Amino acid sequence: MSVYLGQKAPEFFVNTTKGPVSLEDYKGKWVILFSHPADFTPVCTTEFMEFARKYEEFKKLNVELVGLSVDSIYSHIEWMKDIKDKFGIEIPFPVIADINKDVARAYNMMDEKTGSTVRGVFIIDPNQIVRLMIYYPAETGRNIEEIIRTVRALQINWNRKLATPVNWKPGEDGIVLAPGTLEEAIAREKSGNKTWYLKFEQVN
Repeated sequence: MSVYLGQKAPEFFVNTTKGPVSLEDYKGKWVILFSHPADFTPVCTTEFMEFARKYEEFKKLNVELVGLSVDSIYSHIEWMKDIKDKFGIEIPFPVIADINKDVARAYNMMDEKTGSTVRGVFIIDPNQIVRLMIYYPAETGRNIEEIIRTVRALQINWNRKLATPVNWKPGEDGIVLAPGTLEEAIAREKSGNKTWYLKFEQVN
């Protein structure tokens, strides 16, 4: 099984630092499933701390965070404890111990050469459809603000059926989908719109 954009996210039932979890548990919510190469690694540590700092912002957006690597549950627990002890930051979201690599392979998260997970991000909508996939190189940390921006853009599409233009930021106009017929295109131009294929609309 492989994951594809716009298709149903592969189901999972797994052990995590918060106990057993399944994808079905999150139906009706947005989910960010993200993988990291290994516990106790420098880039991953900075990412986990930033995800934790932004946790409440994600929750306000109806987003659940779920981390993953192929490390054991004991490794995850020890790493979470170390982050709290050394940096004073508690990791509030579950982290999957995917020791059999089933979820990592289903979501194309595995680097089979190294045997570790890649730095991946998947945004899954409330109907459990994959709406975004990003893969980062191991040496490049994720931009958490960009992930939040993307969630907000996807939610505008979900709630208002609007797309978002280049460099869109919350509060800016969205884009109405292009007409599907000649008649609709002509009507849009007659309404005073500059072009038939690009029309902006206020989001708020």
